Amino acid sequence: MAFGRLERTTGPQPMSDINMTPLIDVMLVLLVIFMITVPLMTSSLKLDLPKSDAAQPSDTPTFIAVSIDTSGRLFLADEEIEATALAQQVTQLAQANPQTEVQLRADQAVPYGRVAEVIGIVQKGGLTRIGFVAVQPSTAP
Repeated sequence: MAFGRLERTTGPQPMSDINMTPLIDVMLVLLVIFMITVPLMTSSLKLDLPKSDAAQPSDTPTFIAVSIDTSGRLFLADEEIEATALAQQVTQLAQANPQTEVQLRADQAVPYGRVAEVIGIVQKGGLTRIGFVAVQPSTAP
């Protein structure tokens, strides 16, 4: 048994680093939330859709959304498109899958003649399944 000088050690040093793990976890959760919610925002076009009690959501697995705003401009999946380009897109889709449905969203103020033109473009391209999108009166803004 040796008696010597006892050295006193100081306590543990305070940690001066920031723990990044909780910050990264929060950021990944926010990323997942945004990845899930962005596709759910189906249409960013502001259209005054017709109201109907018979309006039911469609369960069609493959569809394209064609919209006509109040000034008569055409939109394919919320991107403005010319009638000739729409005809080309419809023809390509019809060749790939002739059962693709076209969901037509037209503002109430659009003249029926313009809607009929778009229906003609779609049918001439080879797609015959056309659905008219409306909202139920109770959910209308």
